[in-house]
Amino acid sequence: MATPLFHAKLTVQTQSHDYPIIITENSNVSSLESDAEDVVSNSAEKSSMASQIAPYIAGRQVLIVTNETVAPLYLKTLQEELEAQFTVKVCVLPDGEQYKNQTSINQIYDALMAEHFNRDVTLIALGGGVVGDMTGFAAASFMRGVNFIQIPTTLLSQVDSSVGGKTGINHAQGKNMIGAFWQPQMVLADMSTLKTLPARELSAGLAEVIKYALIMDADFLTWLEQHLPAMIAFDLAVLGEAVKRCCQYKADIVAQDERESGVRALLNFGHTFGHVIETHEGYGNWLHGEAVAAGMVQAAELSQKMGWLTSDDVARIKRVLVLANLPITPPAIDVQTALGLMGHDKKVKHGQIRLILLKSLGNAVLTNDFDAELLIEVLSQHH
Repeated sequence: MATPLFHAKLTVQTQSHDYPIIITENSNVSSLESDAEDVVSNSAEKSSMASQIAPYIAGRQVLIVTNETVAPLYLKTLQEELEAQFTVKVCVLPDGEQYKNQTSINQIYDALMAEHFNRDVTLIALGGGVVGDMTGFAAASFMRGVNFIQIPTTLLSQVDSSVGGKTGINHAQGKNMIGAFWQPQMVLADMSTLKTLPARELSAGLAEVIKYALIMDADFLTWLEQHLPAMIAFDLAVLGEAVKRCCQYKADIVAQDERESGVRALLNFGHTFGHVIETHEGYGNWLHGEAVAAGMVQAAELSQKMGWLTSDDVARIKRVLVLANLPITPPAIDVQTALGLMGHDKKVKHGQIRLILLKSLGNAVLTNDFDAELLIEVLSQHH
């Protein structure tokens, strides 16, 4: 049996409970690459998904929530192994940001009710950020709160959305407007799942990786400039190192500010601009990471206009995003339309738009102290 090439364990500390993030690379996660019998026979070696999450399942009832894309890749093996110890049912949702809505949440509730599952149930999110956000919100709201576990299968969900307890769904007028803070029991990020990730989705995840460097650690930006080619080529060990770094950054911030009353808002760098793109263009047409990439360029351009970043800094940001095969130009959106969509942003306070901007590379700030005319200039540049 192959030895895992990468393994790390971090701890997230929150007010409700502490929980582990296990970052690993296993050869036996996928029924594509090994038959289920082989996986089961080796389960004692604690290598499979099921064996790593089983200790964190409190009751006997399990509902695996996944989507039509991920289910054929990983569901069968996970379900069969867990059925040796638990009552396991499955809810398979359609795939895509456009399905991150109340209809999909109701499918999860319906599955739970049909099985007469109670407060001892554990929900398992097997998929990317959309599956994780919806499963978490269902867990937060079903019977006023039940346990859930995250198994993120995309780079974006591994480095960002699976950690920290933000859950929710979209509304037609704004992204992630309905949701709750609800922490998982554990997160299992298996690098091997990235082998089945389309290149476009990998790049979308890299946007969030680059975000951490821009807001927190200029040295990490240098590291990324050196290692992005290996990451684009699906080097799982290098990707594992990046996931570990990003999860540690996020764990540190969540420990300080679980409910986003302060420093955690910095993690939304590029997101206010990006959410405008996603909402305007229709959920799923621009991937979240793609919209965030273009949004980070807009935030950097505003930071430059305010005298904080140099033109060289902005050019460097654009270069690293291009290196990750990400867009750096937003679609044409009417300025007033963009400002209206920004007004729905969750960071709006007392009617004022607050933005995360860069004082310098690796140093972000949340502020409403910017010239509105400069913001309009940035929004107008690409109109």
